[in-house]
Amino acid sequence: MSRDRRISHVHHDVVVVGGGSAGVAAALASAKTGAKTLLIDAGPMVGGELLSGLPINSMISARGEWVVGGMARELVDECARLGGYVGHFFDWRSLWLVCIDPEIMKLAVVNLLHRYGVAVWMYTVADDVVMEGNTVKGLVVLSRGRRFLLTADAYLDCSGDGDVAVAAGAPFESGGRGGAYQPVSMIFRLVGVESEPFLRFVRDHPENVALGELPLIDVDKATCAQRLYEQGYPKAFFDGRGPLLAEGFASGEIAETGLLAIVPVSTPRKEVSINTTRVPLDATQADALSAAMPVLLDQVWRSVAFLQRRVPGFENAAFSGIAPRIGIRETRRIMGRGVLTQDDVLEARKSDRGIGKGAHELDIHGGGREHTRLMLKDGGSYDIPFDCLVPDGVSNLLVAGRCISATREAMGSSRVMGSCMSTGHAAGAAAAMARVGGIPASEVDVAALRDVLRTQGAILDGTY
Repeated sequence: MSRDRRISHVHHDVVVVGGGSAGVAAALASAKTGAKTLLIDAGPMVGGELLSGLPINSMISARGEWVVGGMARELVDECARLGGYVGHFFDWRSLWLVCIDPEIMKLAVVNLLHRYGVAVWMYTVADDVVMEGNTVKGLVVLSRGRRFLLTADAYLDCSGDGDVAVAAGAPFESGGRGGAYQPVSMIFRLVGVESEPFLRFVRDHPENVALGELPLIDVDKATCAQRLYEQGYPKAFFDGRGPLLAEGFASGEIAETGLLAIVPVSTPRKEVSINTTRVPLDATQADALSAAMPVLLDQVWRSVAFLQRRVPGFENAAFSGIAPRIGIRETRRIMGRGVLTQDDVLEARKSDRGIGKGAHELDIHGGGREHTRLMLKDGGSYDIPFDCLVPDGVSNLLVAGRCISATREAMGSSRVMGSCMSTGHAAGAAAAMARVGGIPASEVDVAALRDVLRTQGAILDGTY
């Protein structure tokens, strides 16, 4: 088949690459701040992990303070308007969770992008970057067999993997020592889960469940399990070190894992999502990522059978679906003007150049049962400085989401959706402001940016 080699030129004020949580927030913020904005994504639907069934972590600190607002809160509010907000609650382990119906989130994402006038191109892959010195002059993209040159005043890399930044020459780090990467996962869902017998099982067998891990919790594990039961949501983290999963590993009923996390996604459907599958690999390698799919799906099916057989409340539950794509925890981190560190995260440090917050525990998954988790000081939150969004050596490109400038340890916290949306919000607003000022996005006045973010509902002050 011959391919049309002609290339069409399209200009927008801001081009956002990657339609996951960070990219959606960035595109919304850019448009809200007055820029003509294009969002491109390689897949058939925008939303990324927002559509997986995972809870939105890091919007609320372990202390129960809301620390992320702005575009993220607008998405949650749109889900609530459509009847898809399950609720926010403490897991009596270490986290406050914001739980959303992923089917409703599909509608909410598209509704908000349309409402703010964001142009969206799906099925579109960034193929090359046109550079002039340290400035991005355009992106060559492939869209359903057609080639386009996209030009803009500012570009935002929300790809998760930092693809655009790397192609533009920005330095990066990838994974950890010895080629270690956090495993990829496939989130799946079950309907018909009966909450009361499930929570009664958790209450009566707290030895199976991760509970009471936050130093601020001053009650024993059994009391935490009782409070989880009283809370009434079908939510629990089965611990890979507990007897239930250990027996499953020994018998071969379920693949080894550090946790099996159950989260409610729909009360009317009695539906939960499950996070437990894992395959360690470098997810920038398409062949390895593709080869992981049958392995992950085998783990999904074994996990479904294990829950139906072993856990009360799941006896009559039925498999209802998987996430739209494999979930990726870790690939590249783009090195920038500033670097978020482990101490920044664990000490809950604040910064007068902060443009968003993170509050998730330091959370690094490994192969099998390996899992490193460290808590933030006093259950607080940390600031993410603007400089972590600015790649070294590229003037009109910002990064947001999982690939911001951070150490591997710090990224173990900042990679989750709440903080990804906070950095996306900041990047989008900064790009729009830069266009008005006629300056590179990297040179936006941070104090002025913080003022704009506050007017748009971002939470930058007054948290622990």
